[in-house]
Amino acid sequence: MSLRAELEAGLARLGLSLDAPRVEALLAYLDLMAKWNRVYNLTAIADPQRMLSHHLLDSLAVLPHIDAGRLLDVGSGAGLPGIPLALARPELEVTLLEASQKKAAFLQQAAIELKLDNVEAVHARAEDYRPRSPFPRIISRAFSELADFVRLTAHLLAEGGRWLAMKGLYPQAEIGRLEGARVIEVVRLAVPGLDAERHLVILERA
Repeated sequence: MSLRAELEAGLARLGLSLDAPRVEALLAYLDLMAKWNRVYNLTAIADPQRMLSHHLLDSLAVLPHIDAGRLLDVGSGAGLPGIPLALARPELEVTLLEASQKKAAFLQQAAIELKLDNVEAVHARAEDYRPRSPFPRIISRAFSELADFVRLTAHLLAEGGRWLAMKGLYPQAEIGRLEGARVIEVVRLAVPGLDAERHLVILERA
C-alpha cells in the first residue's frame, strides 16, 4: 500500500475528513521529516511507513479533543503533534516550543516549506519561555512525567486552561504523583497501524 493510501485509510479509521491539499501537505511533512532525520536525528524511527503510523496518525488521533484557538506544543521535537494538528486544522494557532537548536531549526524550515502561517517555532526551554500571553491549551507528547509537565509549564497556562498530555500506557503512578493539577479525563486512543496503548490525559489546575 502506498503512503498516500495508508494515510487516507488511517484518517478514515480515525473518522477524520481532510481535503486533498491537506493530505498532500501531511505527506510533504512526512517526506521533509524523513529527509532531515538522516542528518539531524529528529526521531528514532527512520522508516517513512512507521513514521506515518507512529508519528502522523498518532498525533492526529487527538484532533477531536483540540479546540480552535491558540495551542502550545511543548518539547515539540520534530513537530509532533503540533505540525500534523496545524496542517489538519488551519484555524489553530500553534506554537512549537523546542529546547534543541537543531530541532528548532527544522521546525522553522518546515513551517516555511509547508507554508504554515498558523505555526510559530520557538527555540527555548519551557521554564524560560515568556510568551506575550498564556495559552488556553498546552499539549505534550512524550515530553516528561506529568508532574514535571505541569510544573515546567504552569506559568504558560491561561486561567481556565487545560493541559493535554499524550501518553502510552495508562499513567496511574504518574497521576498519583501530580501536584497543582487534577485529571479531568483520560481518553484511550486507538491509532491505526499502532499495536500499542495510547492515552490522552486532560488536566486542569487544582
